[in-house]
Amino acid sequence: MCCFPKYPLRVKAIHGTIPQRTLSFIGALAMSTDEKILLEATLCFPVRDGNVLLGFKTSKIGKDCWNGYGGGIEKGERAVEAAVRELGEECGLRTTPNHLEKIAVVDFHNVTSDGEIFTCRVHAYIVTSWEGVALESDEMLAPTWFPANALPTKMMLADQFWLPLALSGKKIVAEAHYGPRQQTLLCDVIAREVTEFP
Repeated sequence: MCCFPKYPLRVKAIHGTIPQRTLSFIGALAMSTDEKILLEATLCFPVRDGNVLLGFKTSKIGKDCWNGYGGGIEKGERAVEAAVRELGEECGLRTTPNHLEKIAVVDFHNVTSDGEIFTCRVHAYIVTSWEGVALESDEMLAPTWFPANALPTKMMLADQFWLPLALSGKKIVAEAHYGPRQQTLLCDVIAREVTEFP
């Protein structure tokens, strides 16, 4: 149960090589005034040789943070199908559901600026095989490989608690409580290892 607010986390230097054009764009990003309410979504993380591919998010949930590729699940879509579609849309990599392995289910409890509460269940996958080369898109800049055991600190606040566990080969179920615009954690993130997903 959520009880104590958390203090903002310190941000350290970002690992990886980032094109100057992208750094200039990142520096020019302004705070978004739009809020997105999403109830079910996916994230996927291409992995290779102990590294994970992340992109720098330019809008909506996760704006101004390094993140996996993903988004909302459309009507009639299975979570794994949405993950495949979003990966293609956001960075151009092509894969199939057979090359995705589920690593986590995370319930993100959110509060909008006007006090509305909603929960977004996120299905997270690693991607083990794909075709193509990762490219920038309007929503995700600077596709960059990071060591899976040394993720950048400029990620969504809850990610530092559940994502390293999930990338280490464990199946994780987690829960996080965010304040408005996902800028603060309202309490500790709960993450536990499971043998199967709900």
